[in-house]
Amino acid sequence: MKYFTKEVRIALVAIVGVVILFFGMNFLKGLNVFSSQNEYGVNFTDITGLSASSPVYADGYKVGVVKSIIYDYTGTKGPKVIIGVDKQLRIPAGSSAEIESDMLGNVKINLLLANNPRERVNPGETFNGNVNNGAMGQLQNMIPTIEKMLPKLDSIMTSLNTILADPAIKESLHNVQNITANLTTSTEQLNTLMANVNRNMPAMMTKADKVLDNTQQLTAHLAAVDVASTMKQVDQTIANVQELTAKLNSKDGTLGLLMNDPSLYNNLSSTMRNADSLVIDLRQHPKRYVHFSIFGKKDK
Repeated sequence: MKYFTKEVRIALVAIVGVVILFFGMNFLKGLNVFSSQNEYGVNFTDITGLSASSPVYADGYKVGVVKSIIYDYTGTKGPKVIIGVDKQLRIPAGSSAEIESDMLGNVKINLLLANNPRERVNPGETFNGNVNNGAMGQLQNMIPTIEKMLPKLDSIMTSLNTILADPAIKESLHNVQNITANLTTSTEQLNTLMANVNRNMPAMMTKADKVLDNTQQLTAHLAAVDVASTMKQVDQTIANVQELTAKLNSKDGTLGLLMNDPSLYNNLSSTMRNADSLVIDLRQHPKRYVHFSIFGKKDK
């Protein structure tokens, strides 16, 4: 045990502490020392917010992390980011990457994989990337426009306050409230009416069915009528009426003479008057016309 002196034990503890510290730092950074990854280089013109251990995603799935960032101090090229991704992932040729940040300030790299199953980027090779500002970038782009709009918004708010202070607006709002109350009442009445209609609908439908049945029966009866024969009889009746009218207008028949010959009518009227006078005279002087004799008729 003479080899494990106090100095050796202190050295071993220090070495173990350094190892633990190394693995702990890598773990906190999201790096897995024992994982097998392929490294690729990505050229950017700007790496806003990106740092080592930032996650790398492909189709929304975490496939690696940022290993390191190489900055070109000469200014001839942009920064180069070294990423480590799972060996199972094959990056097709023509793929690219983008840096994306969310509202909370978290930054990540998204791999935009190309549709090229035949060719791929070999480990150690470099491809290009760009920055996708996302919602934060769009918000930053809108800031100048918003700043220009602020004076107009202030003027609009002042005008709006002036309009709202007008008594006519208050009266209009009161009228709107009354209209809304009336609409509410009308809606309730309409609901009541519809409820009554729905309640009476079965009886109404029953009556409607009866009416339809009667209509169908009437239609069947009408269909059963011999329209041609009926019309023929009507035509015959009209022809008879026309023939009778022609005979009445003609002077050949008695009725025709009576209706069309004034002299015959006058003679008939004279005869009727004479008959009437004779009947009156007979009633007044019956002895002139009737003679009775018990002993027989005397010779004149």
